Amino acid sequence: MDKNEDLATDATFDVLVIGGGINGCGIARDLAGRGFQVVLCEKDDLAAHTSSSSTKLIHGGLRYLEYYEFSLVRKALQEREVLLKSAPHIMWPLRFVMPHDRSMRPAWMVRMGLFLYDHLAKREVLPGSRTVDLRKHKAGQPLKPQYTRGFVYSDGWVDDARLVVLNAIDARARGAQILTRTRCTAVQRDATGWTATLEGPDGIRTVRARAVVNAAGPWAESFLRNTAKAANGESLATKNLRLVKGSHIVVKRIFEHDHAYIFQNPDKRIIFAIPYQDDYTLIGTTDVEVGPNDAGAARISPEEIDYLCEQASRYFEKPVVPTDVVWTYSGVRPLLDDASGDPSAVTRDYLLEANTTAAPLLSVWGGKITTFRKLAEDAANEVGRMLGDKRPAWTDGAFLAGGDLSAWIGAPKRPDEDFDRFVAAVQKRHAWLPAPLARRLAHAYGARIADVLADATSLEALGEEVAPGLYERELRYLQAEEWVVDADDALWRRSKLGLRYTPAQRERVVQWLAAAREVRNACEPLPAAKAFVG
Repeated sequence: MDKNEDLATDATFDVLVIGGGINGCGIARDLAGRGFQVVLCEKDDLAAHTSSSSTKLIHGGLRYLEYYEFSLVRKALQEREVLLKSAPHIMWPLRFVMPHDRSMRPAWMVRMGLFLYDHLAKREVLPGSRTVDLRKHKAGQPLKPQYTRGFVYSDGWVDDARLVVLNAIDARARGAQILTRTRCTAVQRDATGWTATLEGPDGIRTVRARAVVNAAGPWAESFLRNTAKAANGESLATKNLRLVKGSHIVVKRIFEHDHAYIFQNPDKRIIFAIPYQDDYTLIGTTDVEVGPNDAGAARISPEEIDYLCEQASRYFEKPVVPTDVVWTYSGVRPLLDDASGDPSAVTRDYLLEANTTAAPLLSVWGGKITTFRKLAEDAANEVGRMLGDKRPAWTDGAFLAGGDLSAWIGAPKRPDEDFDRFVAAVQKRHAWLPAPLARRLAHAYGARIADVLADATSLEALGEEVAPGLYERELRYLQAEEWVVDADDALWRRSKLGLRYTPAQRERVVQWLAAAREVRNACEPLPAAKAFVG
């Protein structure tokens, strides 16, 4: 059966978390690890929206220094290496090259910014910045010849959607219940708790919780205005969100080396060009303000594609044109409205708003993927305070699901080197696995690869090859352990295999998952609608 768990008959929890993005899953994990009874509901799949649509970076945000966001940058820089060490299979160090454009920021300003970037937080894994001669450095080869000087610095890369799933897996392992495709349609507050109505694939549930955490991302404001009700009828919404769409394009690989680029644009924005999925280059992002009705269906516009192609072509010798684009994605970032006229200047920092006029309510406003762990820790601290039950933080230094590779490689050293040693160990233990498949599974599952492969000793033991490199055993694992329901879950969020497959191959995965659901439903009929109260 899948992992959309049935609630126990005693459906009373300490905390109900609304939202299955990175913040909601991170908070659920932290609270569950402290021993709180937690239930999380997500109306779609995990990481279905903003949290799978980032630029995939674990970074301090170099450009935020221009807006004097020193506290945010420092906090993010402190988190980079904490995260890199926690899950070396889905995060790794990445070197960035900024070609110097004299018409943009002066060199002294860039050097000063990089000096701050190097020294605002302690670094143990990531090397510092330096100046390079692009006429001699490998990163200069694909660039136009006028770019002769550049600056190199460090940040990190992350598989953002898998980061969300790993938090959910860890939360579940520590006792949390994770309910995907389950919408909170009503939640009523009284003096001692909240009564919530949850509508999901197996019917309607009514649960009680002592506290609610609103981590609904782009829907955080509308949740307070339209779903959550106070006992006295007061409005629970005190903040306004500003929704900003960020879009990305993916093209065939533009350069062969392993560095990424950060490009300065005439409009004072920046875009990144990043090695992606071995054979591609990821370019983004844009900042386009959108309305609340666009939050769930963000799509790139032709104007955004033109913009990204134009700005990348200012630097690359070979122009990037719209016909080069093989895939696009867009996400909506929920930023606190600070009345700024420039969406790029709106703060990416987070705010936790506590409301204790009756049963505790904590709303999460804003945030960025790099600081999710610290946000979750702060949120769990605040929930404990509101409930009068402070419990110690624990996630700093803890591994995420699959991140502890010690059983395969011994004591950890450096995250990037640890992963390479892990891949070698996987290939040695499972010599029958083709090298590309071994590496992909190692990246996706880390130490949990043992659960995926189980006792298999040959490719044939993995079952039918449903699509190239994707076998039945992995799909069954994804259904049973990672809340996968449809092909988009498997091909675009748990992996990016959809990028490589033809429409016919993707359709084969659709058909296999549909047939597997029919078999499961025939064996395990859906229960009648439930109405549980604590």
